Amino acid sequence: MRILILGAGALGGYFGGRFHQAGLDPCFLVRAGRAAQLARDGLSITSPLGNYQATVTTIAPDALQPGWDLILLTCKAYDLPAAMDAIRPAVDSRSAILPVLNGIRHIKTLQDSFGPDRVLGGLAKIQASLAPDGTIRHLNDWRWLTFGEIAGGMSERVERIASVISAASGMVATAVPDIMAQMWEKIVHLGTSALCTVLMRANVGEIARSPGGIAFMHGVLEANAAIAAAEGFPVSEAFMKQYRGVFGDDASGYTASMLRDLEAGGRIEADHILGFLLEAAQRHGLPSSLHEAAFLHAKAFEQRRDAKRLPK
Repeated sequence: MRILILGAGALGGYFGGRFHQAGLDPCFLVRAGRAAQLARDGLSITSPLGNYQATVTTIAPDALQPGWDLILLTCKAYDLPAAMDAIRPAVDSRSAILPVLNGIRHIKTLQDSFGPDRVLGGLAKIQASLAPDGTIRHLNDWRWLTFGEIAGGMSERVERIASVISAASGMVATAVPDIMAQMWEKIVHLGTSALCTVLMRANVGEIARSPGGIAFMHGVLEANAAIAAAEGFPVSEAFMKQYRGVFGDDASGYTASMLRDLEAGGRIEADHILGFLLEAAQRHGLPSSLHEAAFLHAKAFEQRRDAKRLPK
């Protein structure tokens, strides 16, 4: 199976490195600087599940041609337009595009651009970062890559992909028959953590220790679950029980990546998570005042960042 991975950052580098460790030969589509770094130092992973370092195959955008079975997209949601332009020369009738971006809106964008049959649904549950020296630092035991057909059910191609990549150690790759339901579960969880930690500028434990904090977070969780149900993807009571626990832990240091990006003065996925949930709530006539406040907060930050008025 020919596998193309867009980029060799935290997610793409980690999953691609594990593919390589399993004896596959993924090719990383990278810019010149990252290609030179990989050629000099190799792809390096540090992880509680085992370190790995190897020389890997890279390709420059101007050398890309069709002929790939699986194209893995691990970019930030706001980089999707550039990512689509980058992979376009690689896509043909044999290609399955597997995006593991945050949110759901990107699915239709990819389908409109490449055709509905070319796009799978996917999600990643992993905590990893890319160090300045190019090392991929895997931070805990989260290692899941889940994917499936947008229309549901199991197909020959997803079963084939799973049979190939599930051999990789240090990760769990699973094809599922209900990927859209699982993606909605993720955005209920992610949307709750993003809205609460961004709006409060605090981690879950700090919010929980504040007066009314747990009730506030549980209310946001319920509101996001109602949005998912209105979209046709109700979440289970087991899911709600689990995440009431997550958002009721007064010792937790958990924050959304959006808050970490915001506090670092970086780009954030406001439109793709907060904006997406706000639009869905309004479309179904559901209460949306908290979503409006969080989205306004995030967009005002973007205005201030673009004006270069963030604290030094």
